[in-house]
Parts: sequence; C-alpha cells; structure tokens
Amino acid sequence: MAAVEGNERVIATAQQIVKSLGTSKNAEKDMLMILSSFDNRFSDLRVNSPSSEMEDSLDLAEEKLLKWDLDSTELSTKNSLLWENFPEEAKEYLTLVDKVIDIAKTLENTSLKPDDKDAELLDRSQTLIQIAMARLEDEFRHILIRNTMPLNPSCLFSSFSRVSRAISSVSRVSITSTDESRVARVSLGSNDDSRVSRVSIGSNEDSIYDDDEEEVLEEDFTGEEYGGEAAEGLIRIEAIEDLKEIAECMLSAGYERECCQVYASVRREVFDECLSNLGVEKLSIEEIQKIEWNELDGKVKKWIQAIKILVKVLLSGEKNLLEKVFEYTEEVRHACFIESAKGSVMQLLNFGEAIAIGRRKPEKLFRILDMYDGLAEVLEGLNSLFCGDHIVAEAEGLLTRLGDAAKVTLEEFDNAIKRDTSRVPVQGGALHPLTRYVMNYVKLLVDYSDTLNTLLEGTSDNNWVFQGIDEDSGNVSVNSPLAQRLLCSILSLESNLEEKSKLYKDMSMQCIFLMNNIHYIVRKVKDSELGELLGDDWVRRHRGKVKQLATNYLRASWNRVLACLKDEGLSGVGGSSSSVSKVALKERFKSFNSGFEEIYRNQTAWMVPDAQLRDDLRISISTRVIPAYRAFMGRFSTYLENGRHAERYIKFTPEDLENYIEDLFEGSPGSLNNPRRKISS
Repeated sequence: MAAVEGNERVIATAQQIVKSLGTSKNAEKDMLMILSSFDNRFSDLRVNSPSSEMEDSLDLAEEKLLKWDLDSTELSTKNSLLWENFPEEAKEYLTLVDKVIDIAKTLENTSLKPDDKDAELLDRSQTLIQIAMARLEDEFRHILIRNTMPLNPSCLFSSFSRVSRAISSVSRVSITSTDESRVARVSLGSNDDSRVSRVSIGSNEDSIYDDDEEEVLEEDFTGEEYGGEAAEGLIRIEAIEDLKEIAECMLSAGYERECCQVYASVRREVFDECLSNLGVEKLSIEEIQKIEWNELDGKVKKWIQAIKILVKVLLSGEKNLLEKVFEYTEEVRHACFIESAKGSVMQLLNFGEAIAIGRRKPEKLFRILDMYDGLAEVLEGLNSLFCGDHIVAEAEGLLTRLGDAAKVTLEEFDNAIKRDTSRVPVQGGALHPLTRYVMNYVKLLVDYSDTLNTLLEGTSDNNWVFQGIDEDSGNVSVNSPLAQRLLCSILSLESNLEEKSKLYKDMSMQCIFLMNNIHYIVRKVKDSELGELLGDDWVRRHRGKVKQLATNYLRASWNRVLACLKDEGLSGVGGSSSSVSKVALKERFKSFNSGFEEIYRNQTAWMVPDAQLRDDLRISISTRVIPAYRAFMGRFSTYLENGRHAERYIKFTPEDLENYIEDLFEGSPGSLNNPRRKISS
C-alpha cells in the first residue's frame, strides 16, 4: 500500500515539473521523454494541460474557419455561401465557432498576463470569432433575403373569412358653392337611391353614384395564408431553423447588436415592399396635403386595408417569426421587432396625420370615419405588439385627432347646408339636389352609429346641437347624440328648402316643390334605419306636412277654377230656367276653360317624381274637379247646346278633363291642341 502511494506521489511530482517547465509543446515532450528513460513508470504519463487542449482545438478550428473567411482570396464567389451550397459543412462550421466561443469565454474568466500562453490563445480565439461573425452575418442576411416570400395581396384577400361591411363613401357634389348654374346642374342621386357608393362635395361631376368603382371591403382577417405557400412572417418555414442556429451562435458570442441590425435592415425592406404591394406610397405629410381629394380618396381606401393587414397579419407573423429565431432572448426579440416594424407603422400613421389635420370638407367625413374605425380596430393589437413603445402613443394620438376631425367635419356638413344659397329654382318644382344629397349623406351616417355616438357623447348640451329644434320639428324624443345631430341636419335642410321655395312666384308651385322634397325626406327616413332613430312620431308629423302641402296646392291651383262651377250668380229666385243668364253662363264656361287650359299648359311641365305621390295628387284633383264639372254641365249645358257656336263654350266632357289631368306633373309642357293622349270629341 505504501509503495502504491509512493508511485502516485512520484508521478504527481513529475506532472508538476512538466507543467512548470512547459513553456512550449516541444519542451513538454522532451521532458516526458527524459522521465520515461529514467523510469518506465513515466511512459504512460499524460499532462492534463488546458492550454494544450485549447490550442489543439483552436488549431483545428482555425484551419477550417479561415477556409470560409470572406476576405480570403482563394474563396470562390460562386461557392461562397455555406448554408446554400454546403449545408453539412455549415453545421460543422457552427460547431467549430461554438467551440471557439467556449474557449474564449473560458480564457476571459482566467487571470492572464500579457506574455502568458493563455493570453495568446485568447487573442487567437477572439480573432477567429470576429472572422466567423462576419461570415455568419453574411449568411444570416442571405438566408433572410433568399427565403423571403413576396406578399400576394390577392391570396391574402381570398383568405379573409368574413366580409363585415362595405366601406361607404361620399360623392362628388357641391353644396357650398354659390355658383348657381353649378348647383342647378348637379344631380345627387340616381334612380336607385338605395345604392349609395360615393358622395363628394366640390366638383362638377353629376352623380354620387359610381357603380363601376371597386368596393373596398372591411374584413375579418385571419392571416392563415398570405404568401402563397407555407410561411411564417413571409419567411419559408424550412429556413427558420438555420436562422435560429446562426442567431444563437452570434448572441452567444456577444454580437446581439450586429445580429439585430442585420435582421432589422432586411425586414424593414420587406415591410416597405409589402406596403408598396398594398398600394401604399411613401409620401410626406406636405406631399399628401397637396393631393386633390378625388385622388387622395383612393389612397385612403388602400391605407385602411394596409393598416389592418400590417397589424393583424404581417406584424403578428413577424412576432411569431422572432419568437422562433430568437427563442430564448426576449430583449433581443423586442429590439429586432421595433427596429424592423416601426418604420412601416410610422409611415401609415404619418399618412393618417396628414388626413386628420387637412381641410374639413364634408366629402371627407366618411373616409375619416373609416380611418378612425380601422385604426381603432387594430389599436389593441398595436399595443400588444409594441408593448408600450412610443408608437402606441402615436397611434392613440392619431385616433383622437381623427375623431376630432370627424366631429368638426360633421359640423361643417351642417354649416354647408345652411350656407347653400343658390338662387336658381329647380325646374318643374322637382327634387332639389341639396335634398337628395343631404338625405343620402345622413342615411350613410347611420352606418357609423356606434362610432359617431361615441365621438358625439357629451356634446348634447352644446347650443349648436339643439339650435332650431322646437315643437314645430315634431317634438321628437331623441335618445342618442347621433339622432340629435341628424335631426339638426334635417331641420336645417327643411329651413333651407322653405327659403328656396320662395324662388317660385307661383304659390301652387311652391307647394309642389316643398311637397316633393318633404315627401322624399320622409321616404328616406321611413325606408331606412333613420326611422328607428327619429321615431314614428316624426314620420307621422312629416307625412302630415306632405298632406297639408298637397291640400294647399289644390286650393291655390284649383279653387279659382272650381269657383266657375258654382251656381251663384247664374239663376234667379227659385232657379227657373228663364232666369238663367246665358251671357253669365257663357262667361262661366269660358272662365273655366281658360283656367283649366292655363293649369294644363303650366302644370304638365311641373314634376312630381314619386309615382305614388303623383297618382295620389291626380286622384285628388279629379275627385274635386270632375264631379263638380259633371254636375255643372248637368244643370246648365242645355241652355247652350241649342245655341249657336255652343262648342266655343263647352270644350270638354268630364272624360276629357279626366284624361287631361292624367297628363299633369310629367315634366314637359303639354298643349290642348296637341295632347299626349287621345281626347274624346
């Protein structure tokens, strides 16, 4: 037992001697040879020298790593990419780099002197790491670029699962211009009033309807497929593992910043290209504000699509990609995400800012509301993705400014109604363009009820909201801020129409004009969700207004004619035939004929566009005129029929009058000498 212990002490002592004298690998070998010749027990002696092992490892790593040095003149450009051309060697390359990193970390934790062997090894390992990191940066960049999949908008849109609402737009019509001919020319609707796609103010175009315009849809985005192939963040899935391994190696070497910079520089360009594919241009706020609204309108629609796709699909995919590439380093993940994504988000926010601070024109309201809804829809997602970064505060500020812009623009809409002072009466007393425009506008506003009620909450006490609302408006009980605003708008319209009716000198035509326009207002309210907002009492009262206007028209137009068919002044006491004055009777028939002819000549050129209203009005005329005329003829026609030239006085039969009445309100002048329909002789 003592002998064994002695041997161990001898060998241990020899090892200490070799280690102390081992200034080089050759000296160590020479010392071992001497000791072995002295005693064969030293022949199996192995010196456990860390420096020696690390140097062997560095020698091997250096030989292979320098082979792929980017600065090497022997490296063929064609074969310069490890992961693309030599995947097996790429795995070996990473293993060697990891070994060098481990050696460097070990040596860094050792007390070193400048002339120590370990200090020399540390310098060599650090140099190799720098060379390797340059190679890995290049490989990382190339893998990102080579495996990036272009955004396919068509494929993206087809993957959306549900269409929730077509974005309403506003048409081109001027209600603020004082150019009378311009206002008179504008048509604010089409035969199909239920299909409203665009309203705009301030242009000479003739319709708010544009059936050829491509609809923009607000979607429920799923983002399951948006690159045309299996992808994660627009990167092919098979490339993710390579990216992850390279990233872990670079982070292990302390090259977090360099790795993040490479990643962010490539991904920024990817997002820029995505926005370009979605039709979003890089424009400054100043450039955006110089663009005419007709052109800018299309850019807004693309913006609404782009911000939803960016946040719900692209950035969510990017977050998932980063969680796989930088699996164990949350801080690096967040930094890479911010640096990659903030540019594209800020580009969209700056565009929104330009719209929010632009001129408050009524035709912009619906697009502003669409932008508000779109941004509100993605705000929670932005907050989750950016985790309190200043971008979230920027987005929240923009949402507030868009809301303020919507409120001011809505107020400008009301002001525009009041300011419309066109002095050219609408031909035939038909619908005024302002009426059609305003009602289609407020009908579209109902589609934004939730948003507008939120924005207008707390404004109901303002004087401008209730200005003009009194008992004459129907004493409507409105229970939402939007209903109050719509009531104000319609009331402003009615007041404006009252003033415009005074442009007609004929009292009868004033009634026809107001009847047409009020009836249109009632129909638009009753046949839409406006009816629910304003209530049945409002509808009932305004229907009463239409009936009263029709009655006023009948009195103004026909009372003078009907007065000719009264008996007063024609017969004496007892009504005997001998007391009937033929001269007075002839004058009565002549007065009736001329009065009817004048009404026919004028009122065939008048217009009542609504077929049911037109028929009801004709029936009302017929029920007043025809029975009275038939009774008058029955009592007095015999006094003239036997006389000379009786046809000069009795021109019409009751059937003739009924047929002529059917010609009224068609919009083109008629003539009794050239009637539209065959009159019985």
